[in-house]
Amino acid sequence: MTLSAAELAAAFTARFGTEPAGVWSAPGRVNLIGEHTDYNDGFVLPFAIDRSTLVAARPRTDSTVRVASTFSEGDVVTADLNGLAAGDVEGWAAYPVGVLWALGRSGHAVPGMDLLVDSSVPVGAGLSSSAALECAVAAAANDLASAGLSRSQLASIGRLAENEMVGAPTGIMDQTASLLGEVGHAVFLDCRSLETMLVPLDLDGAGLTLLVMDTRVSHSHSTGGYASRRASCEEGARQMGVPALRDLSVSDLGNAAGILDEETFRRVRHVVTENARVEDAVAVLTTKGPGALGPLLNQSHASMRDDFEISCPELDLAVDTAVSAGAVGARMTGGGFGGAAIALVPTEDAGTVSEAVTAAFADAGFRSPVIFSVRPDAGARRVA
Repeated sequence: MTLSAAELAAAFTARFGTEPAGVWSAPGRVNLIGEHTDYNDGFVLPFAIDRSTLVAARPRTDSTVRVASTFSEGDVVTADLNGLAAGDVEGWAAYPVGVLWALGRSGHAVPGMDLLVDSSVPVGAGLSSSAALECAVAAAANDLASAGLSRSQLASIGRLAENEMVGAPTGIMDQTASLLGEVGHAVFLDCRSLETMLVPLDLDGAGLTLLVMDTRVSHSHSTGGYASRRASCEEGARQMGVPALRDLSVSDLGNAAGILDEETFRRVRHVVTENARVEDAVAVLTTKGPGALGPLLNQSHASMRDDFEISCPELDLAVDTAVSAGAVGARMTGGGFGGAAIALVPTEDAGTVSEAVTAAFADAGFRSPVIFSVRPDAGARRVA
């Protein structure tokens, strides 16, 4: 954490002239497996990480929201919840203001608030810094307004804020992981029913470390690629006569190959096999432990690279080098076209793998990657 809770509270007092009512924390997330399955009503297996966003908050007696960040000295974004409409707030402040707006729109009386934000979740690395911010604010508002919402309900509030105030067509995986995560566990999410189940992910006990390898390749240009992949999935489901690709199994792929064009078939095959890999990963973690995940991670990456075609040379190099240097398994994570890959490595080999990937990037003439470890941590909570 960049600042401790006490330090953030002191910074809040200095910024707003009064003490906060409390400080709340919410983590970023890594998706262990299950990519591009969410909007196909499928399965995902993320976990909350030990990098979090802190929010110091104090309710106001009016409908004004004032939001500031430790990363922008002096800049305070102000909005009025009365009459606020989707898209009225731009930039990073749209996330926290959007959460308060979404709570009000969902029928919960929320006062104006003063908010000061600090974060240790890297922005742009695919670790969902946006959901961490949303969920920290949602947890604070839920407590301060005595709204009594469940964590699953707060996840829906975060998604509403991101979809409508921010305008990003995301699913609910990120908010679910940030709110429902537990130390030493992943969160299995059924994206159709929104049912969740905690799955043991004891990396320390297995002598394993999970490395995030941020390629520093921006995936901001992926909007068109994302939209075309989603359209292919919807077209595949339509031609196969099912509501969503979730309703197909691996045994249906032979029939699909005779119905779909070659590209659509490959897109469908990725989603169908990826759903199966998520279920297999849950079974493996429950019975054998994380050391047996390697083949599923490697298969997931190959599927995204070859069938869904959302990888890039930097991601492939990170994954291939990590596995060659001793990783149990590795895969790109997130929407693709850049961002980060993850590698599950024996803890004693973490330094060797990191050095090998960094050297491989240098040899290829790529920007130096940012590599760090994460572990499964607890979800959003009040910390002061």
